[in-house]
Amino acid sequence: MTASKTVAFSRRSANVFLHVLTRCNLRCRHCYINPEQHGRKRLPLDRIERWLAVFASRSPSANLVLLGGEPTLHPDLPRVVRCARRLGFASVTIDTNGYLFNDILDHVTPAEVDVFSFSLDGATAATNDRIRGRGSYDICLSGIRRARAKGFQSSLIYTVSRANLEELSAMGPLLAELDVERFFIQVLGLRGKAALTGCDPDAPEASRVPPPEWLEHVPAAAEAIARRGIQVIYPRVFLGPEEKFECAGLVADNYFVFPNGRVYRCPLCEDYPVHSLEFREDRLVEAPRLNESDFFRLNLAEGCVMNTLIQPHHLRDHADGSPQYKIACCLLKEEVFPAPELSL
Repeated sequence: MTASKTVAFSRRSANVFLHVLTRCNLRCRHCYINPEQHGRKRLPLDRIERWLAVFASRSPSANLVLLGGEPTLHPDLPRVVRCARRLGFASVTIDTNGYLFNDILDHVTPAEVDVFSFSLDGATAATNDRIRGRGSYDICLSGIRRARAKGFQSSLIYTVSRANLEELSAMGPLLAELDVERFFIQVLGLRGKAALTGCDPDAPEASRVPPPEWLEHVPAAAEAIARRGIQVIYPRVFLGPEEKFECAGLVADNYFVFPNGRVYRCPLCEDYPVHSLEFREDRLVEAPRLNESDFFRLNLAEGCVMNTLIQPHHLRDHADGSPQYKIACCLLKEEVFPAPELSL
């Protein structure tokens, strides 16, 4: 049996997604990093420490996610982790492609890093490597096994596109074999490389799954995987006609931080200079208007205003002009988890 719930937004918890660099050893077809908008430099340790101190003061006991590019390419990542612990962050997660550079597993402990979150985009090497690069499947699986052997908690991220939708349901046995505790299914966001090819039928590795196929396949696959004892989290994406739309930019406390100092509250905005906050001389200040914070307050029948503004070609209307789908905030998640059997 499984149980599911929609994870409501809450200001009681904050999340800081810090990109310590934008460089990566892979060239994934759907990579959202946009160096023109996010910067090309690696953040120096002293600046990372100052920025973390700002967020620790602004949002005590926030959750910290360290990202890249590939964050383990940063040679000072262990010291970043220890700084976050000293500052009182509630949890520290490292998102990685599994290559685990700079012997990161030998320089941090399970008491310091709560989760290593691995990215894999296929149940088979053929599918994953076509999207993420030759050899990346075997190396990622090896990285997961090494992390688990050292006692680290692990999760896995799977970005759904036309290229791997059919393999989503096959991920259950692999996740169980790898002893992965949590499985995150992500919708292909049209940012970075995917923004250039997301509507191109000849580029299936970066082609977004249409609404009917998402609704048919993803919730059912999540249920099947959860029945194996694995917690599954996936974006709601679509709301029912009577469901109320809420924007995380107004009712949650999330910060997406890039090496050039831009700080976004909504990941859909990251291809554009509409960030609501920015670091200036290591002080977090409001960015010039207009910016994303102005857009969050708009009320549209289509739901998410940023989706409507940035990706209007994905919207479909009925004959009377009303939208076929109400788009949920991209940060609204559905959680499916194993439910204990009821005893008689």
